Amino acid sequence: MRIVKKTGRSSFSDPSIDKNLKSKDIKLSKIYNNLNNLNKTVLTCSRQSLSRIIHYNNIYKKILNKPGVIMEFGVEYGSTLSLLIKLRGMYEPYNYSRKIIGFDTFSGFGNDLTQYEKKLGWKKNDYSTYKNYEKFLDELLLLEEKNSVLSHIKKFELIKGNASTTVKKYLKKNQQTLISMAIFDMDLYKPTKKVLMEIKKRLFKGSILVFDEVNHPDFMGETTALLETMNLGKLKLRSSLGETFASYVILD
Repeated sequence: MRIVKKTGRSSFSDPSIDKNLKSKDIKLSKIYNNLNNLNKTVLTCSRQSLSRIIHYNNIYKKILNKPGVIMEFGVEYGSTLSLLIKLRGMYEPYNYSRKIIGFDTFSGFGNDLTQYEKKLGWKKNDYSTYKNYEKFLDELLLLEEKNSVLSHIKKFELIKGNASTTVKKYLKKNQQTLISMAIFDMDLYKPTKKVLMEIKKRLFKGSILVFDEVNHPDFMGETTALLETMNLGKLKLRSSLGETFASYVILD
């Protein structure tokens, strides 16, 4: 039997509220369309989405006095990347060394599922995006950066492919790279473990690892990869109010 997939990854608005406000009632729809963007955002933002925004806001503030790039492994539609660019623009607009790099196949899961993950119902290309979506996302994030200072410097990068392979190539090409924050949202055991192994030498005391499915019964691969690559007994994992499975750890 197929497990229920995670929802709310592609947007920070509540789709059911947004849809009803737009189309359920003509009068209601007209009122909604005349609202300014701030009102629309607040009215349609779900409690879960707001808790996720606060979660990343609190984590971001913990790297402000630390060097290094931010890497996200498992971008999908890019809402977290967009949020991170906004937070960088708020807290450290002149820090152009704080590059934000997103790794994703953009075609969903590959062939590296374990037998256990296959039994849960996962298959190749689950969580795939629209064809050539990464090009659209790149343009969207460029527009985001144009609203910030130092807009002539591109401070993000999208890297398409299996992250366990592409991150190795990236680090070999960019040997100066230190990682202040690494975000894991690939769901699966094998790519998560491989990436953790590849980036360990680029982490320092104070680097932050963020996990989206720690202790999740339907996405055990992330926890297993963490157990096999890090000394869990020496990690002080933290969670945020409102976030059931998302956790982070500050390395020390």
